[in-house]
Amino acid sequence: MSPPDAVTRAVEAVLFAAEAPLTIDAIRGHVGGAAGDVRAALDRLVADYAGRGVGLVSRGERWHFETAADMAHVVRHTRESPRRLSRAATETLAIIAYHEPVTRAEIEAIRGVQISKGTLDVVMEAGWVRPAGRRAVPGRPLLFATTPAFLAHFGLASRADLPGISDLRAAGLLDPVDCAEEERIEGANRESAVANADDDA
Repeated sequence: MSPPDAVTRAVEAVLFAAEAPLTIDAIRGHVGGAAGDVRAALDRLVADYAGRGVGLVSRGERWHFETAADMAHVVRHTRESPRRLSRAATETLAIIAYHEPVTRAEIEAIRGVQISKGTLDVVMEAGWVRPAGRRAVPGRPLLFATTPAFLAHFGLASRADLPGISDLRAAGLLDPVDCAEEERIEGANRESAVANADDDA
């Protein structure tokens, strides 16, 4: 393979030094050039790093280097152990991911129980959920949505990659009693995820 050109080397240097994942526009702000040149450089780097200990990945249209999945065990001892989420926090995070943007009242309606402020605080402190404006209805309730850090942590390129009902059922994560209702709303959820992913891009 031929040596990388100047744009590819510049993109690599910017991403290596970046403190957070970068969009193509942000990368262009550092290296200049056309979006097509930056995209070509990213494609080249993805190919160059394939099969190595680190790889270049896109999460929610933001690019960064991350440890290869099969090498995670090598570096795990050097990283802080993640906080285990309670069942309430896990359910809240799942509802936000599949229904975003969503209000607190909508989360409670889906769960069937009230949620404590602490539950939302936990997923926000983890960096996986953020305030996303207010719904244009009386009272203007706050909306919640997932973050690029959520996509990165769970290895998703976009919300369109969230597992569907068949995937969850195969993994034994769905109560059979709930499957019929979940199947009814799956189509709407997937369309919403794709539409919102397009909007985020």
